[in-house]
Amino acid sequence: MNSKDFIVPPGKKFSLADYDPASTGGVKNKDLAEERLEKDIKDIAQYQDILYAHDVYAVLMIFQAMDAAGKDGAVKHVMSGINPQGCQVYSFKSPSTEELDHDYLWRSMKALPERGRFGIFNRSYYEEVLIVRVHNEILKTQKLPPQSKGKDFWKERFGEINNFEQYLVRNGIHVLKFFLNVSKEEQKRRFLKRIETPEKNWKFSASDVKERQHWDEYMKSYEDMFRHTSTQWAPWYIIPADHKWFTRAAVAHILAHKLKSLDISYPKPTEEHMKELEKARKLLEQEK
Repeated sequence: MNSKDFIVPPGKKFSLADYDPASTGGVKNKDLAEERLEKDIKDIAQYQDILYAHDVYAVLMIFQAMDAAGKDGAVKHVMSGINPQGCQVYSFKSPSTEELDHDYLWRSMKALPERGRFGIFNRSYYEEVLIVRVHNEILKTQKLPPQSKGKDFWKERFGEINNFEQYLVRNGIHVLKFFLNVSKEEQKRRFLKRIETPEKNWKFSASDVKERQHWDEYMKSYEDMFRHTSTQWAPWYIIPADHKWFTRAAVAHILAHKLKSLDISYPKPTEEHMKELEKARKLLEQEK
């Protein structure tokens, strides 16, 4: 499995049709994928501890996808080995009245992870160039000044997002962006399973089918988004999502690789700290 195979190359020609939702990235079967997932989960747990002790960097993972692509399951499995105290998960829904009284990045800024932590955005500010673009009437609720709604509106939003992410990376927050690429046929199969399985009924909403009717519009919006916001500092990863076992293994592999690339280690104690440790050791040994 090569994580570079899933990257949207910044500044190059791109077509979503070139990415097969049913691909398994050369991994032959589910058992092999689960073995790799287990190994990467252990590595992630180890690096989480170092990340926290190092206290310089944070990692923000962004998940975008069509409904039923497996975002929740990917988060659950990939992060299953970590200390929950070091991870913050936010699921962004329709903005509240308070959030609409601020700029569209405000609520994301509030949810950014602290240094030494993981942050997960289940959907994100990218909804502002996806659902808002497909359902343009949403813009009317955003109280934007008239001069901001020119012909270059979407390009300007892409630019704002790129600048925001570059600012984050420069300040030590590394951004990993995952699009779980499920096919329309597989989404239909999963929707039907949710309807036919009583224990899964709660997952299904009639609005899911309504959004499915806009599939082609969403794909065009995603393609344009990838072309404009896959950057050197925060590239997009398009993860095949028709096989959940592969999706989870691929996401874990990319996260583990990113953590290793940070070249972090436990802080070395100063000479003064070493003296304090020696003093404490002697006091403990002298106890009866």
